[in-house]
Amino acid sequence: MNRAFRLPRFLLVAAAVGLTLLVSPIVSQRAHASCADPARPGVGWPRCDFSGRDLSGVDVSGGNLGGSRFLRANFAGARFTDARIDRAKFVTVDAPDADFSGVRGVGTDFTKANLTRASFRGADLRRARFFEAILIGANFSGARLEGADLLNADFSGATWTDGTTICAPGSIGQCR
Repeated sequence: MNRAFRLPRFLLVAAAVGLTLLVSPIVSQRAHASCADPARPGVGWPRCDFSGRDLSGVDVSGGNLGGSRFLRANFAGARFTDARIDRAKFVTVDAPDADFSGVRGVGTDFTKANLTRASFRGADLRRARFFEAILIGANFSGARLEGADLLNADFSGATWTDGTTICAPGSIGQCR
């Protein structure tokens, strides 16, 4: 006789309940990080969209904002210290005096952003895009800019990566 082996129904139900209880804590931990969470140090906002929002003065230091979109948002005086902002889009943001010190922003897009007097001290900005960004008086001391797109960015009065060079007025696309 060729009979298929069958588990009793109560064992199948017990196994399903056990698996659900085992996986539930993992799912609830992931669901805890939400785009609806308020701005605070260490916030988890990966792949969120905050376009057009007024986030001036927020402190999201040490947070994870990787892959998020902040198109036309206001970040005046905001703190991003040591945050992960890889591949985030800060396109046309208004972020004068923002602090991006120590961020990891590989591939982050700052196209046409107003980053006047922003600090990027010690930031990892490899392959970041600063196309037509306003970086007047910004501080790039110790920052990594390998492969960054600096086309038409205004670095007038910015402190360059060596920490001593101050870019001349009219430094467009490079520090002169």
